[in-house]
Amino acid sequence: MAAETEQYAETEQYQVTATALGPWPGTDPAEAARVIRGELGSPHLPFLAELPDRGVGSDALGRTASLLVELAIDVQPHGWRLVDRPGKDLRRAKSALATDLNVLADVAGSEETSAEALKIQLRGPLSLAAGLYLHNGERALLDYGARRDIAESLAAGVAEHVSRVRAAVPGAGIVVQIDEPDIASVLAGTIPTASGYRTLRAIPAEEATGAWRLVIDALRVAGVTETVISVPEIEAPIQQILSSGADGVALPLKALTTRQWEQIATAVEAGKRLWAGALPTEDPQSKAPRTAELVDNVWRPWRQLGLSASSLGALRVTPSDGLAGFSPSGAKEVLSRLTRLADGLNQLALG
Repeated sequence: MAAETEQYAETEQYQVTATALGPWPGTDPAEAARVIRGELGSPHLPFLAELPDRGVGSDALGRTASLLVELAIDVQPHGWRLVDRPGKDLRRAKSALATDLNVLADVAGSEETSAEALKIQLRGPLSLAAGLYLHNGERALLDYGARRDIAESLAAGVAEHVSRVRAAVPGAGIVVQIDEPDIASVLAGTIPTASGYRTLRAIPAEEATGAWRLVIDALRVAGVTETVISVPEIEAPIQQILSSGADGVALPLKALTTRQWEQIATAVEAGKRLWAGALPTEDPQSKAPRTAELVDNVWRPWRQLGLSASSLGALRVTPSDGLAGFSPSGAKEVLSRLTRLADGLNQLALG
């Protein structure tokens, strides 16, 4: 395990790489795995696709909640709910994930050259608590004990999940992306109650950092090579994320403030990673910018902050959002554009 980590770190150290955030179009995990692993060959980072078009249990929330230890879930009209006993919805989520891992093992096993790493995605403990409901119909986020139980249960469940992923891709370093799409609302206290007449109290930043640290520590014990926390750019809690022990932060670049860029520069100088959502994908029908323009959108603020070209190796480039809304061919083209963007930035890094 240590050798895998060291080998992967050496490969990654001095070059910009590409990956995507996880959501993928369609319902065929085999086709998704073949396309992703074909487009994101070494040194880039292939990932285990999420296929929400398959329905209940293949959505990001249900997929992660199926990993919880001693906490069961089912689906109600308002969403996923914590329940006393496992039911068909939980079995469906577990079955879909098991199928994906079996397919991944088959696809990876047929490759002449195995990928050096694989990324998986998890819904983070705060957004998980915001999306799960209690028996009384309120969000679990409302209850401190429920928030604590969810974070602890997720930390307990990730080790077995990482072990199953590692068995599917022997020898590959495992990278984990923790998604917190609701974090700004969680920290600001703007998540609505079930009635909609008021909002839930803001969660202290220290509690959020502690929950992340709990999960990250469990992932580290499980042997993952890198963990990043992915958040929207608006009110992104960059400092709290990095103080949790994460190796880096993933966020879109489109609306970053000067202060956020300064926080990123400080993090890069301290050896942290930036997963830069540098390719706009909010509108699958819009025309994508040229590669030269995308390179400039990254390089210009990088240079203005006084960061060196050689430090571009701290970057991994991603789309600004998931790709489930694209056609399969469109999603494939996004990955191709990302690798071209990485190549352009690497040319700058090499001078």
